[in-house]
Amino acid sequence: MRRALAAITLLLLVLLGLTVAFVSPPGLLSLYDGALGGGAGASRPGSALPFGTHGQTLDVWRPADKVGAKRPVLIFWYGGGWAKGDRRAYAFAARAFAKAGFVVVVPDYRKVPTVRFPAFLQDGAEAVRWTRDHVAEFGGDPQRIAIAGHSAGAHIVAMLALDRRWLDAEGVDPGIVKAAIGLSGPYDFYPWTSPRSEAAMMGVADPAMTQPIHFARADAPPMLLVTSDKDTTVRPRNAVHLEARLKALGAPVTLRIHPGLDHEDVVMALSKPFRGKGPVLAESVAFLDTALR
Repeated sequence: MRRALAAITLLLLVLLGLTVAFVSPPGLLSLYDGALGGGAGASRPGSALPFGTHGQTLDVWRPADKVGAKRPVLIFWYGGGWAKGDRRAYAFAARAFAKAGFVVVVPDYRKVPTVRFPAFLQDGAEAVRWTRDHVAEFGGDPQRIAIAGHSAGAHIVAMLALDRRWLDAEGVDPGIVKAAIGLSGPYDFYPWTSPRSEAAMMGVADPAMTQPIHFARADAPPMLLVTSDKDTTVRPRNAVHLEARLKALGAPVTLRIHPGLDHEDVVMALSKPFRGKGPVLAESVAFLDTALR
């Protein structure tokens, strides 16, 4: 019996080691979140659904309770320096917003080095078009669509919210975006000082075209910009500068700077295990409830 138990224990440790080796940190966080009950109250009725013209896929999450009127919709883009990331690894974020009452769409997008700017924005616009056309099938209200993202995902969000070209190119009215949330995003980061931003924006004739702050406009949708004072990956000045520009134009914008949090802490705070790091989920939900009511 002891030998059998020892063999089982060894097997479990090996399997755990393999899981850690092959699952990304966000993927591990989603597993941890699920183990602590983060998945209760949310369901995923759509997995690896195809969209766009380049083989992209997306997941759809919603509250487990299907009863009631059409739900407001949130499209969430993950980060990863435009070079890595996977929609499945961000189940913790999707579940958090689904449990708060939203139908949540989490799209994948093409990445560096296979593509450069603006391919990920084109993919983002295609995800918005898919959501407009199909989210009602999952209980979502296509008249109440908001967008959110972390890091490189927040760059996609800000560009789609501010630069009308990308949604126009997909035959989507830019006014479909009723609100936008940027978590730790790069909005004013030229000249490029990091290898990832240089690689992602390589070959762009006019660098201003890559900068969300360049497209700030008075009639922008309401924006919530969340950052943190310990973020050395995407400096808080990005959010501070964009907030100042939008406010000067008279656009509706809210800035939140969380003390003591770093770049990853902000998105980790959406998960059940690390929600105590800061009220990122609560303030995001309150913002969306106001913007989409």
